[in-house]
Amino acid sequence: MNIPNPKNPANSASSAKVKVRLINLGGPRHAAEVEPFLVDLLTDPLMVDMPLPFFIQKPLMSYVARKRAIKVAHKYESMGFGGGSPIVAETERQARSLQERLSSLAPQVNWEIVVSMTCGSPNVRDLSPVDLIPAQNNIILPLYPQFSRSTTMSFGRIAAQVSGQCPLSRAGCIAPFYNDQRYHQAIADLILEHWQRGLDPQYFIQLDASRSSVDWRRNTLLFSAHGIPMRLIHKGDQYQKQIEANAQAITKILRKQGFSGEMHISYQSRLGRGKWTSPSTIAKLTELGQADHQNVSVYPISFVSDHLETLEEIETELRAVALTAGISNFQRLPAPGTWPPFIEFLAQLVLAHSQDAQADDRCQCLEMGGERLRACSH
Repeated sequence: MNIPNPKNPANSASSAKVKVRLINLGGPRHAAEVEPFLVDLLTDPLMVDMPLPFFIQKPLMSYVARKRAIKVAHKYESMGFGGGSPIVAETERQARSLQERLSSLAPQVNWEIVVSMTCGSPNVRDLSPVDLIPAQNNIILPLYPQFSRSTTMSFGRIAAQVSGQCPLSRAGCIAPFYNDQRYHQAIADLILEHWQRGLDPQYFIQLDASRSSVDWRRNTLLFSAHGIPMRLIHKGDQYQKQIEANAQAITKILRKQGFSGEMHISYQSRLGRGKWTSPSTIAKLTELGQADHQNVSVYPISFVSDHLETLEEIETELRAVALTAGISNFQRLPAPGTWPPFIEFLAQLVLAHSQDAQADDRCQCLEMGGERLRACSH
């Protein structure tokens, strides 16, 4: 267990307070926020990459957002969270759990864990410049396991508009953790516990407690990630490679525990007509059903909290696809939420950065996103 060094600035009398800012994409907290959320989402040039000048894309996609708001609002209404998404409340729950754990591990530090979203509220754009300049006592933790232009790099662009600096790669800003062995172990343990004993529902939203009718070792495991347009991949986005590496690393741990079933990777949530990362989760589930896979467990590998894409798309829409395809036992594995091993992993990440924050010698935007932002430090 890491214990902060009392000689470290994060533990001195002059800097006894450490703020940690969790960054997520966000979602509407209630029906009135659906349209503003969609405007933020669809007018972001990194989230919706179009071969159009931004002065044309912004009003066009603002119009599309307003047109889509009614349809999307119905989906949020069907989830049972008051017409909105649970992602903000769930991220706030993660913040409270992380603060409790950090206060236990390092009680000499006054920890403050806050949340900000790139779309919707509480919005990154409303912060002061100093809030978005990472340091040992001002740690920024994007909750995206894998880097993408549409998530991590989008946050970097918005933060740079506020502060004049891209926070990514700077000391105090935590990098994507798709390749961290501790993260692999936490997620492998989550999957195994769900299969073997069942998870404690207090740490998850609307937990699917269904059990497989066969030995868990022979389950089919499908890692479903949020898809992105191939246009981003062609620009140098490493997201798909990181998803694949992440899934392989988790599966390797599961194999050592006796898992012998098939593992597959697919992509969901396609928007528009362009070519996206493939295979789609719809196509993969149909293929598995036709190949007589009866027990399929789906893990949302690109998310750390459950929301529309898991509770509605996987739980309802993709479950229907699976059952129609002939899959008799479909299990939605939860995102890690406030599950203690995952919170422990986040706490260890934060502790390490509060003790010895090191700037990345790479430009994340260039190396993982294919493009250096104007405000990048490298």
